[in-house]
Parts: sequence; structure tokens; C-alpha cells
Amino acid sequence: MRIELRGVRKRFGKTDVLRGIDVTVESGRRVALIGPNGSGKSTLLRAVLGLLDCEGEVLLDGRSPSQERIRLARRVAYVPQIAPQLSASVGEVVRLVALTRDIPVGRIAELGARLELDVERIRVRPFRKLSGGMKQKLLIAIAFASGAELLVLDEPTASLDAAARERFFELFGELSTNATLLLCSHRIEELRHLADHVLALNEGRVTHDCPVTSFLGERGASVLEVQVDSSEGAEWLADRAFRSGAPGWWVRTLSQADKVPLVRELTQKLDGTLRNLLIRDLVKVDASTEGSEHVA
Repeated sequence: MRIELRGVRKRFGKTDVLRGIDVTVESGRRVALIGPNGSGKSTLLRAVLGLLDCEGEVLLDGRSPSQERIRLARRVAYVPQIAPQLSASVGEVVRLVALTRDIPVGRIAELGARLELDVERIRVRPFRKLSGGMKQKLLIAIAFASGAELLVLDEPTASLDAAARERFFELFGELSTNATLLLCSHRIEELRHLADHVLALNEGRVTHDCPVTSFLGERGASVLEVQVDSSEGAEWLADRAFRSGAPGWWVRTLSQADKVPLVRELTQKLDGTLRNLLIRDLVKVDASTEGSEHVA
């Protein structure tokens, strides 16, 4: 599904939240929508879904999602960051979605099981009584079972543990390559594994509209934390711009391009004295504000 945003603006009171967004997302593209809190990401998602009226024009395959919501609804799937507080039971929610989407109930249950959610066991429980992780798993299973041409995912793995997050990646990899993705995420691994393009917002304006590889190459950084148990190892780290921290620990921030050569070198040089090695990738999303980072 093709997304077109032309001069999209939105104001709440005296606050301009979106300030003239002009973006085209071609069908089948996987786009990561990123930016600091308050940058306008959630407002933009709601505009694309037709849940919010804005100035300018929003088109999905040439149709307005606010004016032709019913016609487009079956072609779009949405996983919100905060699940709705539905009083209906899990079984009722699944049956209603299966009926309106014309998909087998068993398909939703199958995908739920792959996320370690037993849909049949919890079918009589009110949806709002589920844990945050269980709600997220059910919403993901419903979205992935829908066969939607546009998937709008707002922090889809925020409530998932590490194992469930890996299964999410597996399921995502099985989706049709023709489906368009609009992903709002703070996790670098999701940008790498789920997206091919980055759309970055800051203060309601687009600051980056480029391939993921270009964005990460320009904005990415890595933090290396190394623990050694020898004075020789400590001296070697100090000579390479590591700074000391807790007893035995040393840390350095460097570009992602420099990360692999340095890790290879330190594992060779510190062999036998290296006790621990931690690597965190991060990316700065706002060029005008130091320290505004998304951390994996």
C-alpha cells in the first residue's frame, strides 16, 4: 500500500505538532518512524490511520483514510503501543476479528502459540485483564494473521521478553514482501531487522528520510564495556582511550564502523585476562540536541 503525505499539519491549541510533512512511502517499503518524545510520531501514525483530522492530504493508495475508513479498514492492521481496555473476552475479540477479516480463528491461535500465548486457555478472560505482554502478543497475532497490506506497529515489542521478541522477528520475516510497514520504535535491532528506510521527526518536521544503512552509518555509535583482571590489560585499555569505571571495568564510546576492528583487537590482546565484554549500540536521533539517543 502506498502512503502519501502532502503538507500535513496538526495543531493542538497553540502547539504545532506536525509542521508540513511531505513524504511518500512506496508500496512494500518497511519504514521506521523515529524521533524524540514529543516529535509528532504518534500524531502522524493517527493521521495515517484516519483517526485524526489534519490539514493537508493523507492518502493510502490514493484514498483518504479519514473519509474512506471502512473501505480501507480491512487492508490495514494496527498494533498500538498501549492496548485498548476492552471488556470483551479474548474469545469474543478473536471471533469478531476473524469474522470481519474473513480469516480462520485457528490462524490467530496458531500465531499466538508461536509467541507462547495459549489463546484457547485464556479465551474466557476479559481482554483488559490480561498482562501487558499477553495483550501485545494477541494484538501481534491478530495483525500478522490479517494479511493486511499496511501494518502500523507502534512499539510492538515494548512489553515482550527477549524470547518473545525473537519469535516476533521470525513471524515478521514470514510476512508478504508486498506489505508496507510503518514502525515506530526505540530499538536499534528493530531498525536493522525490520526496516529498510528511516523517517525521523523532530519538533513536527522531517529531519531524515533515507535508507536505514545510511542513517545508522551517519548517526550510529557503540559503547564498549570491558572488565579485565590484570594491570597490563588496564594499561592497554587506557592507551586506547578507554576510561576506568567500577573496579576492573573500562568503557569507551566509538563509531559503529570502528567497533568490530577494536573488538577483534581487544579479544586477541586481552586473551586470558578478559573477564567480561558488553556492547551496546545506540543512535542519536536529533542532530541539534546532544545526548538524544535511542539505545538497543
